[in-house]
Amino acid sequence: MDTPRLTSLAHGGGCGCKLDPEVLRTLLADQPVAGPFERLLVGNETADDAAVWALDDGTCLIATTDFFTPMVDDPHDFGRIAATNAISDVYAMGGKPILALAILGMPVGKIAPEVVAEILKGGASTCAEAGIPIAGGHSIDTPEPIYGLAVIGLCDRARIRRNADAQAGDVAILTKPLGVGIYSAAIKREALDKDGYADFVATTTKLNKVGADLAGDGDVHAITDITGFGLLGHGLELARGADLTFVIESGAIPLLPRAETLAQEGFVTGASHRNWSSFGAHVTLPEGLPDWRRHILTDPQTSGGLLVTCTPARAEAILTRIRSAGFAQAAIVGRFEAGAPGIRVEV
Repeated sequence: MDTPRLTSLAHGGGCGCKLDPEVLRTLLADQPVAGPFERLLVGNETADDAAVWALDDGTCLIATTDFFTPMVDDPHDFGRIAATNAISDVYAMGGKPILALAILGMPVGKIAPEVVAEILKGGASTCAEAGIPIAGGHSIDTPEPIYGLAVIGLCDRARIRRNADAQAGDVAILTKPLGVGIYSAAIKREALDKDGYADFVATTTKLNKVGADLAGDGDVHAITDITGFGLLGHGLELARGADLTFVIESGAIPLLPRAETLAQEGFVTGASHRNWSSFGAHVTLPEGLPDWRRHILTDPQTSGGLLVTCTPARAEAILTRIRSAGFAQAAIVGRFEAGAPGIRVEV
């Protein structure tokens, strides 16, 4: 069977195919709260990365799911990226994964079985790297290729890190460079060279294990991962959860090597536009900021880095710890301060 490019079978790719954030807020607004469950410590009330349930012995169970359509044409890489992205939610809550279930949707008759097998092998290789099994799953026939995981993790109650826990004065650290959505737009148009693709795969397949380690530090207050809503969208979730203003130092943001050039050349995803339309009213930009620079802030990240808030006095030590864990481009990108929940971008 002649298999078409995976990206040609999808209307969007990676976390860029998430629902518009304001549409999602509207949908969830009328849904009943999780209910009076004493052991449900984290539900859907704080836009967190995963649900957390307290077990009898003080240990917490973390549950999450994440899946999407292809942003690359190599099936093994697609599987690896999707699995890394799904597991990240557990690390972002401060936990460690223990098992995963596969979620698979494939357009039967359009993709050869051996291609699907490579997607599954890619996901399994990432799970092996994380030290967990894929213990089962579910598959269906779908118009577009879909792959991801449901992941279960464990965490001590004291190590849970919610989106609502940032404190006034906290420094914000970003662990991975931005630009994944910009690169994916270039991939879809076959405009990214081999070196650029290698950088793309390296960042999107790097497990965010450092989140579980940072959660043991009392000076680390909040952790979330940056995915489809971009730095602005997920930063706004932290600001709203803590009722604070997130001040972003735009010049300090780490970027993938070609992100700036590609953004100026117009490689922007539709999700970047949707993101700005959804929450731009809550963001104050410096006068004269070019559109391409704004798009970097709204760029949807697939398997992006962690946004970590911590006590200012420990910020440099924590940043060093993150870099020592293999996140060489990690950087301090801003701070949280008292004020109306929203974002202010500074040059």
